[in-house]
Amino acid sequence: MDSTRIRRALISVSDKMGLGVFACQLADAGIELLSTGGTARHLRAEGLQVIDVAQYTGFPEMMHGRLKTLHPKIFGGILARRDQADDRQAMAAHDIQPIDLVVVNLYPFEATIAREGVTREQAIEQIDIGGPSLVRAAAKNHKHVTIATHQEQYASIIEEIKQQGTTTPETRQRLAAEAFAHTAAYDRAIAEYFAGYQDDQFAPSLHMMLCRKSSLRYGENPHQQAALYQDSGHRSPSIVTARQLHGKELSYNNLMDLDAALAIARALPDAGVAVLKHTNPCGAASHRELATAAKRAFQGDPVSAFGSVVGVNQVVDEATARTFAQDAVFIEAIVAPDYDPAAIEILTTQPKWKKNVRIMAVGTLDGSPGTRHVRHIEGGLLVQDADVAPDEPEQWKVVTETAPSADQMVELQFAWTIVRFVKSNAIVLCRDQMLCGTGAGQMSRVDSVEIAINKAGDRAPGCVLASDAFFPFADSIHRAAEAGVTAVIQPGGSRRDQEVIDACNELKLPMIFTGRRHFRH
Repeated sequence: MDSTRIRRALISVSDKMGLGVFACQLADAGIELLSTGGTARHLRAEGLQVIDVAQYTGFPEMMHGRLKTLHPKIFGGILARRDQADDRQAMAAHDIQPIDLVVVNLYPFEATIAREGVTREQAIEQIDIGGPSLVRAAAKNHKHVTIATHQEQYASIIEEIKQQGTTTPETRQRLAAEAFAHTAAYDRAIAEYFAGYQDDQFAPSLHMMLCRKSSLRYGENPHQQAALYQDSGHRSPSIVTARQLHGKELSYNNLMDLDAALAIARALPDAGVAVLKHTNPCGAASHRELATAAKRAFQGDPVSAFGSVVGVNQVVDEATARTFAQDAVFIEAIVAPDYDPAAIEILTTQPKWKKNVRIMAVGTLDGSPGTRHVRHIEGGLLVQDADVAPDEPEQWKVVTETAPSADQMVELQFAWTIVRFVKSNAIVLCRDQMLCGTGAGQMSRVDSVEIAINKAGDRAPGCVLASDAFFPFADSIHRAAEAGVTAVIQPGGSRRDQEVIDACNELKLPMIFTGRRHFRH
């Protein structure tokens, strides 16, 4: 007798999507169905014959469902090794029937705690006890037992049952691995929830469950292998969960740039477009019309924008798509909340690069970005609050004799929004809600100032300047004024702040101290 032939299934699920069809197919294959509570009622509503677990064990369900499957006749039927005589003798002595297929998914703990206003007591009631125990027991004994934890697994399981009355050893091993990953992710969510009640902002241990979403062609360079993993606990819109509407597969570098482009786009006021190269903005603009913002964004640094990645904070319309499709532009990838059908038609038929451009739809950007930033270093992880807290202009200080005009304040706020996304040492020059020059990643701040001025060229006169951290010397102020910069915004905090302020007063440059720096390493 085949010790793995499926004759009896235990079904107890919270998510009943696809269950009716699957259970009917199991019944058609002559498999006896054991079930509990709401799942049993659901199956009977499908016209199926179901044996209640309480009837089988002779022990009633109690404590409002907290106790129902935790019984030796259930776990003995799952854990018994069919090829060991003493296990079979124990089953016979205690009237334990083998359970060959376990279909279980768990209480919706994460969905529950994501709802607004959920109490701690409500969350605790969604901590599944019997479910994970059933899953782990079946996965442990996968030599003889098949475990299903997701509806996506139902079709392949029933196909193998139809062909041979059971599943293959390879399938059972794969399902066991997925089952242990499922319970690990569930426990991680619970652990993180309770860690939130501790006084320490960062829990003493960090549990991350990442599921591989795709293997990539290669990493930053062709000799590096790479893959993309998804954090199942992350809820806000991200490039990881975006839909790809067109184009060839995403590369490691595409994903890095798209992530950065999305972060800038969602921070821009009004209709906004950001143009990225190597995670730094080489162009960005805001305007009441998206197409105008797109045009101005590409005017920021047209040379660097060749082969760029673009982030958009509104649905891409036809006029904006035509701006992207102009001959002078070459785009690797675009991320936006969504696209009008006419925009998709243009982007996939008109530009020279139409065949390969990756078009990504991320969905509404109303949700807040993630609040934790994690970075790998050799031997561990660095974890910090993400730099996503909104700046508060009402707390900024005018430190010079000359105050910015109302128009300059608008430009300074735009420049301050952009500079926080540029690699340190970061300097940006902006005018008319448009990024005109960027100095990024230099070891000297004065070098970044020089690069930003050179990038802006003849557009530098009339620009405002933003610096992600304080100026240690007044030399950058003199160079900015020489280039025609009209106002400055920076965090302040240097021992030589007064020298810098004096230089601005001498040059009649208004300057604001924000009191907050935005290093980006």
